[in-house]
Amino acid sequence: MAMGCGYDNVFAARLAAEELRAEISRHDYLYYVLNQPEISDAEYDALMAKLRAIEEHYPELVTPDSPTQRVPGQPVEAFGVVEHRLPMLSLANAFNYDDLRAWHRRAVQLAERDDFRLVVEPKIDGLAVALVYEEGRLVQGATRGDGYRGENITENLKTLRSIPLVLRANDVPERLEVRGEVYMPKEAFERLNQELAEKGEKLFMNPRNAAAGSLRQKDPRVTASRKLDIWIYQLGWCDGPHPTSHWEILQWLRELGFRVNPENRLCYSLDEVQKTWEEWVERRHHLPYEIDGLVVKIDDLELWDRLGAVGREPRWAIAYKFPPIQATTRLLDIRHNVGRTGRINPYAVLEPVLVGGVIVKQATLHNDDYIRQRDLRIGDWVVVHRAGEVIPQVVAPVPSRRTGQERPYEPPTLCPACGTELERPPGDAFSYCPNPSCPAQSFRWLTHFVQRSAMDIEGLGEKWCEALLAAGLVEDPADLYLLTMEKLLSLERMGPVLARKILASIEKSKEQPLSRVIFALGIRHIGPENAEILANEFSSIDRLAQASLEELASLPGIGPKIAESVYKWFRNERNQKVVAKLRKAGLRLEEVTEAEPVKEGPLKGLTFVFTGTLYSMPRTRAQELVKALGARASDSVTRQTDYLVVGEAPGSKLEKARKYGTKTLTEEEFLAILRQHKVNV
Repeated sequence: MAMGCGYDNVFAARLAAEELRAEISRHDYLYYVLNQPEISDAEYDALMAKLRAIEEHYPELVTPDSPTQRVPGQPVEAFGVVEHRLPMLSLANAFNYDDLRAWHRRAVQLAERDDFRLVVEPKIDGLAVALVYEEGRLVQGATRGDGYRGENITENLKTLRSIPLVLRANDVPERLEVRGEVYMPKEAFERLNQELAEKGEKLFMNPRNAAAGSLRQKDPRVTASRKLDIWIYQLGWCDGPHPTSHWEILQWLRELGFRVNPENRLCYSLDEVQKTWEEWVERRHHLPYEIDGLVVKIDDLELWDRLGAVGREPRWAIAYKFPPIQATTRLLDIRHNVGRTGRINPYAVLEPVLVGGVIVKQATLHNDDYIRQRDLRIGDWVVVHRAGEVIPQVVAPVPSRRTGQERPYEPPTLCPACGTELERPPGDAFSYCPNPSCPAQSFRWLTHFVQRSAMDIEGLGEKWCEALLAAGLVEDPADLYLLTMEKLLSLERMGPVLARKILASIEKSKEQPLSRVIFALGIRHIGPENAEILANEFSSIDRLAQASLEELASLPGIGPKIAESVYKWFRNERNQKVVAKLRKAGLRLEEVTEAEPVKEGPLKGLTFVFTGTLYSMPRTRAQELVKALGARASDSVTRQTDYLVVGEAPGSKLEKARKYGTKTLTEEEFLAILRQHKVNV
């Protein structure tokens, strides 16, 4: 007989281990999902001890989904990158009922119906993750990341006992992904901070930061000690049959063994949503976890496909935020910084105050008009809140607390960085420094250019950007591509290891797509989404530079103000020289089809776009079929689009196709093309 195990042959041990795993998984579900434990902690520990004893004596019986494998013995050396099969979109915010009604009105207009149900869920203040299951077993867990690529934290997520390693149902899809929010309960957060304080270590500012920091530990044993939990809120994708409404999916996921929030509610009108929100404004304080609002989703999944997204925000859901937490403190001073476009941005220097769990010392004041309209004075007591519970801002003064010692605000007339006289364009809320050589502008432009969402040049933080400018090694971002090892080593405290890393990252940045380059140029009003629109539309920096005001202003999402900014930027002599230097350095200034290789086939060289609902197949299937024939499937209509396939209830793509003269196909005409090339549909 194997000592300490109780089983003298592997067959009996295997049967006992399987029974123990099933029993422990059942108790995990009762305790962590249903909150209905049947046994004491000591009895649970005894079951785990029996299973560990068997697996220690018969290591060949250890399975990846065993409860004993939730806390691996070896630390994870590094996080790998996970490509999300479907993007994990971020939600637009509604801060009041008018915002919510405006969102609902847009959805009704696009859907051409107003009878859809709405699902309301508590918006957990945590970290979004995606869990992938194959044949009912957990195989991958990842963070949201940038929405398209996240970090592989599978081993850490396995330490959460409310995440099933094996799904409970026998008939489960071959593969599926569920999405959830990992959070730290309030009590666990307070206990963790108390333990850190006793050790003299840095405290976490709020439960969300604590959850994020705990999940990204390289040693899963640390994650396991942090008492994290999860609510599953959505099906990401599924290779197999599943319900056709979001509400039914939530019930289905609960049956599979996932922890779905019992506070979710199905509503039949917007008024019902509002009443639910009003109830939760007070109820949220009594929950054992933090929520910062409600998520409102359209229940009909067919409408999710039809409504689509704007940028990275779905049209079929919105975050209805609670009123932000406020505090009162003293406004010590009003100072200014200079942005990369020369914009003068006022900000408040505050007597430190705790707002929503964060110590706030500075806050935005938006612009000079904002300050004047609220009659803010230096020395005032002011109300501070965090807009969306994220960005601190000064809301209003408290006039009743004035002593007469307060000083009125005087807007600056000279640039605080270079002393140049400021200009204020007609109708603009901001003043600008017109000096292109302003050191503050050069610094902000350089730090903008190297940031992760732009050219992603690692190693060049603010300190080194400042050092490069001070040493005269760069005057504008294009000069980065002229740096050499010798030049970098001339900087004080720059070593060869960091210098090589910076040069390698600069070289790698030449591969960034055109949309990233356009964003990195720092054109006023151009963010990542607008940069993508411009890249998709014009396909090269030269065509964009030559575009007329009318062409630019006609693009969806651009408009006259942004168009004028782009038009003027490319007609500035200094900016033209920057683009010329970037071209000489070898950057990608033309749009290139992404990594997915184009197959050989009869439709090679053609680009298809789909709009509306296809009755013969899902849109994703149609895209796969044209790719198999060698064509490219795109999500947006540009001048390079060859065919727009028009289904039922088409969107704005049809109007754009007519404008460009793009050939349109009915669903039947599209199917005829597939049959012509012997594709079974």
